[in-house]
Amino acid sequence: MTRVVRLSELEASPHANVFPEAEPKTVLLSLEAGERVASHTHPGRDVVLHLLDGAVELDLDDETRALESGDVVRFEGEREISPAATEPSTALIVLARRTDG
Repeated sequence: MTRVVRLSELEASPHANVFPEAEPKTVLLSLEAGERVASHTHPGRDVVLHLLDGAVELDLDDETRALESGDVVRFEGEREISPAATEPSTALIVLARRTDG
């Protein structure tokens, strides 16, 4: 089945599931300047974050990455993640289940 979703029509405050109950889990994240997502993990998943617009300081474990619009970052979901927007920002995040093999 093919589904098309217009990101501009999703209510993301701070996040919305793009394709609810479908894999891989895909989330639209919108943060206001100064807003932060509390530190958390996504065990058993690989995470890809594409910053569509804005600027984010992404805490991954004990390191911080400064991301700008257009940047894409990939990491293992076992890492502690906490994004903080330094300006209004929107990101598309894909959380894929890790498979053995």
